[in-house]
Amino acid sequence: MLLAIDCGNTNTVFSIWDGTKFLATWRIATDHRRTADEYFVWLSSLMSLTGVKAQIAEAIISSTVPRVVFNLRVLCDRYFNCRPLVVGKPDCKLPVAPRVDQGTTVGPDRLVNTVGSFDRHGGDLIVVDFGTATTFDVVDHDGAYIGGVIAPGVNLSLEALHMAAAALPHVDVARPAKAIGTNTVACMQSGVYWGYIGLVEVIVREVRRERDRPMKVIATGGLASLFAQGTELFHSIEDDLTMHGLVLINAFNKDAP
Repeated sequence: MLLAIDCGNTNTVFSIWDGTKFLATWRIATDHRRTADEYFVWLSSLMSLTGVKAQIAEAIISSTVPRVVFNLRVLCDRYFNCRPLVVGKPDCKLPVAPRVDQGTTVGPDRLVNTVGSFDRHGGDLIVVDFGTATTFDVVDHDGAYIGGVIAPGVNLSLEALHMAAAALPHVDVARPAKAIGTNTVACMQSGVYWGYIGLVEVIVREVRRERDRPMKVIATGGLASLFAQGTELFHSIEDDLTMHGLVLINAFNKDAP
């Protein structure tokens, strides 16, 4: 069994892959202070409660938070007796190397999404990930990551608005009933929702103009389904894209000479 771990700035997702399907997926708040022992108590408790019986033999980690990687490595080594692959490290090979400026470090999550989306949809893609940051990953015809765009995440923008303006409350992200708000919360929700729809549509337009070719747009991340309600831009919405990419990268490294 493979333990796939995707550590983002807000949440860390653990999935167990049995070779044909995911048996279970769980998430926990990302905290660099959490020890390997704490991870194991939490994970083993969930496995027991949900009836998942898995003998973990291998593991792969994608992390945008470098400080958590050490304890995740210890978790795999101490409790599962395996050395995890870590996406972005020299010993973790990719099917196609990214083509970016020399010396640039590409986020592991973006590399994994590139691999997962290319496997499902082929090349010439724009992958929009609605996470802590809203990222746009451009995938070339052969599956190479060739660059992208990073914008503030939706919840991050709302939190900044709330913190910087004393009179504005904290609000949840939701599609407003109409564009013109008649109260403060509705005004804020409309601005954020339609503002981000506009941001996504314009960035995709400019990427397509620069690439000068048809490009499919794939959406992933927790808020992808919500924003898909306001635009016809997305060809596909895929919640499991990152985990799919991790499974593919792990398999590629097992087969690589």
